[in-house]
Amino acid sequence: MTADDPGRRADYARQEAELDELYRDIILDHYRHPRRKGRLAAPTATHEGLNPLCGDEVTIEVIVRDGRIQDIAYMGSGCSISQSSASMMTEAVHGKPVAEVRGLIADFTAMMRGSDDIDPESLGDLEALGGVRKFPVRVKCATLAWHTLDEALAEPK
Repeated sequence: MTADDPGRRADYARQEAELDELYRDIILDHYRHPRRKGRLAAPTATHEGLNPLCGDEVTIEVIVRDGRIQDIAYMGSGCSISQSSASMMTEAVHGKPVAEVRGLIADFTAMMRGSDDIDPESLGDLEALGGVRKFPVRVKCATLAWHTLDEALAEPK
């Protein structure tokens, strides 16, 4: 059997379709059942992000103590991609050292730009958002919360 074999191409196409469906399920689950959505009682930093092209909004609140994200929450409205990405991001960074979070922000945004230097599998469930790259106009939706978190982390404490 060669790489050009119709059976192999059909198997590959089926696997890709199943993976796309799994990723859609992950994104929709975070949209329908958001994690860490709400407000924090006493955030050390708060930043608002807006995508004026489509109207997506997100506000990130964090509590940073001893160089670690002790708690994080978001509020927002917009498309399923922007809100799912915010939910997935808050889960991914909660409890992590700020330095590690900055690396994750860089890796996620690089993946969304299509960088070959990032192994998407190293991002866990965040890899599900990688399919958004097929729709360049939606990349800003997926990265809105990430840029907003980066800006919140840059605020003076």
